[in-house]
Amino acid sequence: MDDGKQATFGTEGELRTDETDATDDDSDSGPERDDFGDELGENETKSGVNRYVVSSLLQKAVRRSDEEVAAWAAWELVRSGYAWNFWDRINLYVVEDLRAGHEVALTVARYEELARERWSEESWRGRLCAVHAALAAARAPSSREAAHADDYFGELSEERAAAREEGREPRYDHPVDELEPGGKYDAVFDQHTYEGKRLGRDGAFFRTHGGRVGPEGEPELSRQWRIRSMRLEDRDYTEDELVRAVEPIDPDEKWPDTDATDREE
Repeated sequence: MDDGKQATFGTEGELRTDETDATDDDSDSGPERDDFGDELGENETKSGVNRYVVSSLLQKAVRRSDEEVAAWAAWELVRSGYAWNFWDRINLYVVEDLRAGHEVALTVARYEELARERWSEESWRGRLCAVHAALAAARAPSSREAAHADDYFGELSEERAAAREEGREPRYDHPVDELEPGGKYDAVFDQHTYEGKRLGRDGAFFRTHGGRVGPEGEPELSRQWRIRSMRLEDRDYTEDELVRAVEPIDPDEKWPDTDATDREE
């Protein structure tokens, strides 16, 4: 008779069920013990190492793309009752130590969801999810660009304030210094800003300046839609304006002088 239990095979070919998987963590068998039979100390893993050290090892392994060490550290934390700590840290490492935009963030989130919501975090399946997440992070391109950006932008703002107080020029340029109409970032002052409205900049300015993308430019279908849309407006655009609206931004000149462009017409 089918009792509804799901049977699978473990890594060594052993038969596993939902019932055996749920009891992997021995949650009702008394105090947690290490590999030598001694009761676990505070913040101690089953190998006899402080969990903060294992967590630090995990982070360094992710940064250095050491898959085996990262996988072991994940397994050690989870099997020792620190699954909550592992998932908290591995998500931090995704944003602190990996290149922006990599799909590993979604991969880690999915493994965490499986471990926490479908299965038990410290079960056999939960341990596999942790190992998978650690491997995915270790295999992703490493970079501390966000952390470096946070440090630099903070110090840049402090330097700007200090220079103003001391009556000198800042050692590095700050975007705010040119964030005004007619400055380097003139294109941002369209009808969506107070300054742009004051200057009488309407949707035409946005379409021919603020809405441009780069460096690849718009895909062909998007180009067609933009040009057709502009031709259907009440305003008559020149051919130069239509071309500029879909022209890619030069990667070497991301903020062209909009006033100079207008004067050329």
